[in-house]
Amino acid sequence: MVGARTLMAPVTRASVASTRQGGSGGHRPSPRSPLGGLARGGALNLVGAGCGVLAGLGAALLATRGLAADAAGVFFTASSLFLVGVVVAKLGTPTGLVYWLAQLRARNAPWTLSSCLRVALTPVFTASLVAALGLIITAPTVARLVGASEDTAAELTTQLRLLAGFLPLAAAAEALLAATRGYGMMRPTVLVDKIGRPLAQLVGLLLAVTLAAPLTAYTLAWALPYLPATALAWLWLRRLATSSAPPAPQPHRRTVHRRWSSRRRLRRRDRRLWRSFWAFTTPRAFASVIQLLLQRLDIVLVAALLGLVEAALYTAATRFVVVGQLGNQAIGTAVEPRLATAVAKGDLTEAGVLYRTATGWLILLTWPLYLVIATAAPQYLGLFGSGYAAPEAVGVVVILCTGGLLATGCGMVDVVVAMAGRTLLNLGTISLALAVNLVVDLLLIPRYGIVGAALGWAAALAVKNLVPLVLLYRSLGLHPFGRGTVTAAALAAGCFGVPLLLLPGLAPTAPASLIAALIVCLMGYATAAWWLREPLALAAFGALRIRRRRTGERRSPTVGLRSASYRSRSPQRSGRKRNGVLHDV
Repeated sequence: MVGARTLMAPVTRASVASTRQGGSGGHRPSPRSPLGGLARGGALNLVGAGCGVLAGLGAALLATRGLAADAAGVFFTASSLFLVGVVVAKLGTPTGLVYWLAQLRARNAPWTLSSCLRVALTPVFTASLVAALGLIITAPTVARLVGASEDTAAELTTQLRLLAGFLPLAAAAEALLAATRGYGMMRPTVLVDKIGRPLAQLVGLLLAVTLAAPLTAYTLAWALPYLPATALAWLWLRRLATSSAPPAPQPHRRTVHRRWSSRRRLRRRDRRLWRSFWAFTTPRAFASVIQLLLQRLDIVLVAALLGLVEAALYTAATRFVVVGQLGNQAIGTAVEPRLATAVAKGDLTEAGVLYRTATGWLILLTWPLYLVIATAAPQYLGLFGSGYAAPEAVGVVVILCTGGLLATGCGMVDVVVAMAGRTLLNLGTISLALAVNLVVDLLLIPRYGIVGAALGWAAALAVKNLVPLVLLYRSLGLHPFGRGTVTAAALAAGCFGVPLLLLPGLAPTAPASLIAALIVCLMGYATAAWWLREPLALAAFGALRIRRRRTGERRSPTVGLRSASYRSRSPQRSGRKRNGVLHDV
């Protein structure tokens, strides 16, 4: 039987107890620990995310340079609404596909992999088509709701209807790439979605600027790369699924009866898998929409309660948060399938090691950014112009940097909760965070302005991370605090926070002096991290080096998909004898 109960590994009291005993730090991973794969995936995702951000900034710059102000506003509004539609049409399946495919692979159930893909992808294609049709019909109404003037409403309607044709492609690409991550492959997501598609959009927009093309050409240049991205994602997933397919069954005398019984079993199995998959994924679908609201709610409330000028000031003061989230997204995407596999095997010790190690790396990567921006907030705000370095904007930066330190200190707790199968808990905590954000904003924005909005966002971050962290520890004994986490936090605070905060000579207002101080801090930080590489588990990044494999060994992207039952049936398929001993090939 395929279902949540059969696929979830049994979590015993002994496994929880072993996790708690080894969770205080000092746990040295075994040689078979997947930290090397986590390091490779995290580094690859980080490079891809950086390329994507730079390409996105370049695309925005080209659109503002090549279009008039009102046309650029139409372009950005239409593309933003398009991305919102993609988030809704995905139905939360990226997390569900990563979780379930990793579960099935860990349980050596390759016969159900194709059923899982069918159960997940069919509703996504249907929902994306319905969303595209709904956007085409309601485009004039949407244009009026977003506050478009009479002159731009017609143009916005045209661009929304044009983008609606590409909405199924974008949703399908997201789901297909998530399925490849469920197979343990990070390269398709990075090469196709993080690097290839943004660069293609950048080239298309550059061509539109060069030719002085109209607004429709800019929209097409931005949307057309979703077509090859979807095709490449489909081909990559098809190759992975084909290589992991089990051998065809041998023919039998009672072929008709066997086929009829097999079809009935497949239908029953698909129905059970359908219920289990969507019971897990549906809360995640709602959580993704709430997460989108959580990211945009404070800006909308500031604009409504204080005005557009204050909204622009608040938006500029909070833009560094996007850069700080790159590390979380990169490491979180890499750790998702490995956490799901560890939980499926019932190995909470390995899951705890992955969680603590990933949190230490996340702190090591993001805390310097938050500490530097918090201590040099006036200089950071001055990059947007002289009018943006207001005292209230400095307060917003300091508050949100503090919230960012707390959130990254908890690690990617939402990813751990989801990969542990607790998507209802994830939905409840993010809904509570949204409610806290709304209440605090309504109470504090009229009195304290944009500082009140920052306090609301910081309170929501605290709820979103601390509540699931406590519940996760009480239920499974998983937590992010260990030797590596404490070492990374102390290292970042000692090399960046303390010098820039307590020593006035290292925090000057002159840009050249500030850059020199940051270079000195960065050199000390890198040196200290090298000396403390053992507690920080940085030796795992040695897996980034390309090693020459021994003769006869062949690397497969679907390692672990062939179950032990195949090897017992036909040893010649999975290995060959050398000196009388059977070795894997």
